[in-house]
Amino acid sequence: MLKIWGRPTSICTQRALWTLVEADVPFELILASATMGPNGHISGGGPAFGFVSSPEYRAMNPHSTIPTIDDDGYILWESNTICRYLAQTYAPSLFDGDVKTLALGSQWMDWTNTQLEPHLHTLVMHLVRMREEDRDPALVEQTRLEIIPELERLDAHLADKHYVAGESFTVGDIPPACAVYRWTVFGLEGSEMSNLNAWLARVMGREGFQRHIAPKENHLN
Repeated sequence: MLKIWGRPTSICTQRALWTLVEADVPFELILASATMGPNGHISGGGPAFGFVSSPEYRAMNPHSTIPTIDDDGYILWESNTICRYLAQTYAPSLFDGDVKTLALGSQWMDWTNTQLEPHLHTLVMHLVRMREEDRDPALVEQTRLEIIPELERLDAHLADKHYVAGESFTVGDIPPACAVYRWTVFGLEGSEMSNLNAWLARVMGREGFQRHIAPKENHLN
């Protein structure tokens, strides 16, 4: 059985878990994290799940990041790479069996990492994980203003299509959907983005989303 190291509250782990469900691949989730544990973020004084700094883990992933997978001895890290591997190996329907469709979706997967994730990390730290006295409301507001134009770009892209790579759901929808949903959970004021909201409503009905993304405790811890 495929093993995946990570944690349910990690947005990068979430996208891999969702893809595993889409690909119908049985898996075992092994809790691992340098910063989060059973009582939340380590800034609150509790322990981390750990393991990522161990020699065993670093032999698989020298960067000590999550997630990492072991698929019958094939080790892989970096969440978008894991998602693409799972789609190409187990579920070509997740890119319509077409490399150009995969590439179109990959654009938005990688865009999520560079244009959304840094902002979301700031927000989750200062809205949820850090101690109240260490949070910076001014930084939250600055980050809110910076992420809105990025979301508006995705909204504009979706004006003439149902999904990021065209008219079919693909692996390319998974990372941006995880990110956009987390943004909505924070409840911050944004602009009217009807295309984005309609797309998110479409993907929210999928089993993988409901199992691993929808629970709000996976974003507010």
